[in-house]
Amino acid sequence: MQKTITTILALVSLGAGFFLYQYMQKPKPVTTAAKPAVKKSVSVLNQQRIDFSLPDMQGQQRKFSEWDGKVVLLNFWATWCPPCRKEIPAFIELQRDYGGKGFQVIGVAIDEMDAITDFTDGLGLNYPILIGNTAALKISNQYGNRFGQLPYSLIIDKQGIIRYIGKGELSYEAIEKEIQPLLK
Repeated sequence: MQKTITTILALVSLGAGFFLYQYMQKPKPVTTAAKPAVKKSVSVLNQQRIDFSLPDMQGQQRKFSEWDGKVVLLNFWATWCPPCRKEIPAFIELQRDYGGKGFQVIGVAIDEMDAITDFTDGLGLNYPILIGNTAALKISNQYGNRFGQLPYSLIIDKQGIIRYIGKGELSYEAIEKEIQPLLK
């Protein structure tokens, strides 16, 4: 138990330090009285998906483009994130119910392999989990997750266009509502 708490605190500290470092490295915008700086929200909704490559749980490198032509639920998660853990059974059901209709769940874990293996053992996982750690944080950021929120999910249509962004825990019904029109 103590090791788990220490690991969680270390990961949270690492994540906070990473984002603080990134923030400190960005140049501050120069403003003038005539033209104040305007903050723009980074939105990837209705944008083309970004290709990336990460190893799966068997250690094989997988390219995201291998699922082109399918409706994809791309889910960024971690074993130390309670809402992430809670939504995984719904993803397993969705993969079971819609996998034969052109739907694919892809999990991207921001975690260590041992923790992922321990957590997923016995779950009946029926979709690929890609292992990313800090690389997954960067990919998540490229997909619009500027603050590293978990869980963070996207639904991408058959043409590779991002059609939905889910911040926080998602239910079977919420995802089903979004993917059904895309599967037609």
